[in-house]
Amino acid sequence: MVHQILPTPRFRWETPRQANPYGKDRIVTIQIMADTLGRTHPTIQAKADNAATGPVRLVLFDIDGTLVSTGGAGMKSFGEAFEAAFGVAKATEKIKFAGRTDYSLFREMCRHGGVDCTPENRESFFSHYLRLVDSHLDASKGGPFPGVVRMLDELAALTDAPALGLLTGNIREGARRKLGAYGLWDRFALGGFSEDSEDRNLIAAAAAAKGGEHLECQLDGPEIVVVGDTPNDIACGKHIGAHTVGVATGGATLEALRACEPDWAVPDLTHLSATDICGG
Repeated sequence: MVHQILPTPRFRWETPRQANPYGKDRIVTIQIMADTLGRTHPTIQAKADNAATGPVRLVLFDIDGTLVSTGGAGMKSFGEAFEAAFGVAKATEKIKFAGRTDYSLFREMCRHGGVDCTPENRESFFSHYLRLVDSHLDASKGGPFPGVVRMLDELAALTDAPALGLLTGNIREGARRKLGAYGLWDRFALGGFSEDSEDRNLIAAAAAAKGGEHLECQLDGPEIVVVGDTPNDIACGKHIGAHTVGVATGGATLEALRACEPDWAVPDLTHLSATDICGG
């Protein structure tokens, strides 16, 4: 059942809707490969049952459409950067951005624009992108969505405060500039970014592993909460066995988020408190 109201919900963790071949108490391990770093992250674990096994120790937030609106700064910068780097105009016209990763978006733009998707071209593109996104952020009227700052304050004030991290398709420097424009970057201790993988599920796993490194422990899936505004955010949270929160402030309607069966689906973060998602 999806939680949609303010009273504190009973904490639960849902396994994917398929037969569980491992049995109730079997530990399913997820090995994370960080492609760009050429190394293996520590293993994280998710217990194959429906009960939370302990307190929430890590809360991971998507950025665009979840934490902040940038007034379309990222999308505008993508199109302009592609034209500046390769002379191809209107490269973003047929591309859907919500819930995507920067690296996968660049690959799709290359395919549509007839550009080779090489590391050199990617580096050239993102150098233009970072220059342009700064100017668009300066000109935009964006900012944090309702309830975001209060939620971050409440989470930080909890007696057993969880670590706060990012789970985003942005490249790390793009994430820093977007959140830095609104004074939020320093709120987060760690993150999974597009450099970790083009696959959002693997970014989620990388963020969870980095959370374990930061906390100097091995995290279970139910000790993690993933907050996002698209079905892809909910799916990647479930991929690592985390609790999930869908907020209808960005890329999907509340009904579309409810259909994904997150633990909570809300219009915005004013409808949840830190104790709702972390217990206590």
